[in-house]
Amino acid sequence: MTNRPTRGNPSRRTLLGGTLLSGVALAAGATGTAQAASAGGRTSHTGRATLPEQYTAIPVAPGGGPTPTDRVHVLKIGPRNAATVLVLVPGMFGAANDFRLMARDLVAAVPGIQVWAFDRREENLTDRTGFGRSDPASYYLDGHYRSQDPAASAFAAKWGLALTLDDLRTVVLAARAGGSRRVVLGGHSWGATSALAYAAWDFAGHPGFRDLAGLAVIDGGVLGAFDGTGTPVQDSPEEVRQRLAAIDGGAVFDMTLTGVGLGGRAESTQIWYQLAGWYAQQNPGARSVLQPRLPDALRPSFPVSNAALLGLLVDAGFGWPNDITVHSGHFAESADSEGVRGWVDAGITPISRVAEAYAGPVPGVWEWYWPARLSVDLDVADVYADTDLTRSLGLRLHHGTGIDVPLYAFGTSYSKGTVLEAARKVATDSRVPYGLYELDNGMNHLDPLFAAPAHNTATHTLAGFLHKVLATTR
Repeated sequence: MTNRPTRGNPSRRTLLGGTLLSGVALAAGATGTAQAASAGGRTSHTGRATLPEQYTAIPVAPGGGPTPTDRVHVLKIGPRNAATVLVLVPGMFGAANDFRLMARDLVAAVPGIQVWAFDRREENLTDRTGFGRSDPASYYLDGHYRSQDPAASAFAAKWGLALTLDDLRTVVLAARAGGSRRVVLGGHSWGATSALAYAAWDFAGHPGFRDLAGLAVIDGGVLGAFDGTGTPVQDSPEEVRQRLAAIDGGAVFDMTLTGVGLGGRAESTQIWYQLAGWYAQQNPGARSVLQPRLPDALRPSFPVSNAALLGLLVDAGFGWPNDITVHSGHFAESADSEGVRGWVDAGITPISRVAEAYAGPVPGVWEWYWPARLSVDLDVADVYADTDLTRSLGLRLHHGTGIDVPLYAFGTSYSKGTVLEAARKVATDSRVPYGLYELDNGMNHLDPLFAAPAHNTATHTLAGFLHKVLATTR
């Protein structure tokens, strides 16, 4: 869901700066500015219709890790008999529930599609069982959950882009159902990069784009898509050598999110995010359960509600970087009768939608253990060509110029336009028959995933693209 190289190198987002800004804002009393997967499926009300939803496992080839990790999961939303499947890949630290709300909106807007949201094999390392308890905060914050020890995870050093795309192809082929259905492949952030890499990939002589009827990239990509974020990819041979040496030395998991200031483990921040969402969904107006346990630098000096605490962690008004925030609202100006200040929705993304997604419990929004090797490979894949460096990493980017399917690209304020510039380069350098390029600078990086339907220009424009794809026969 986010984008950055391994620890010890400059990040594409200044997380520590965000933490310090938040601490200053809170000290001043600022209010801010504008594993229980079902095999049978369930239903969810979208406001228009009741849509089937199912979270299911798909076996994949062995990847060197524990046997339970030799599977991926997909969250399927929409009619099972749909003729077209939109497969969506989450970005860095992202998981399948990134797309639940967007998928519901798209399925309601575009008859004849089903959405599959992809969970990488890393999700099998996550312990979400605590969210089935009455007091998940104690289970996680008191250390009762199962944590993945990096020292016992040498297998993750090999979990790079090649393995991810092999797993993704298993999902794409399952969605195609022997060629009886069409697949549009898309993703958010580095998930968009992954989707484009899939299209250019050589699968034992078979170009990836031959599996697809279209591509849909949201706030990510290749060929300099992230240049506008202020930090270029780290893909020089020397940088890559240093990063691989760190992985070989045991730094197999990316530690970027520890910069938020919510704990020092690879999974600490992601646990906090889900806890905040869970309590905000369970009882949004009640006094925050988590506030007393926040680090001093982040704790407000006055009581806030569960919903307000979630807002503190995700709203752009508190100084967090663009790529981990939404435009939601602010703290209430005054307290309620219990002395608690709540949350006021004043942006395009209501805090209740963030809470619904973040709460999970299964699937989740945040992946706990992101392989550092996958970060290296996705940075190097930015060149989107077959080079000495890509070949040395086993990246088979052989078919980018041959891509002949339609392309949709959506950008937010995160990249300052470079996502769309890069998407146009992909189209110009290939045989893409037509493209749709949309920009909304009123959105931050996570807004397309959770914004209210009436204000979500990403879902509106992607729906239009899908209508056109559905009307075209390959």
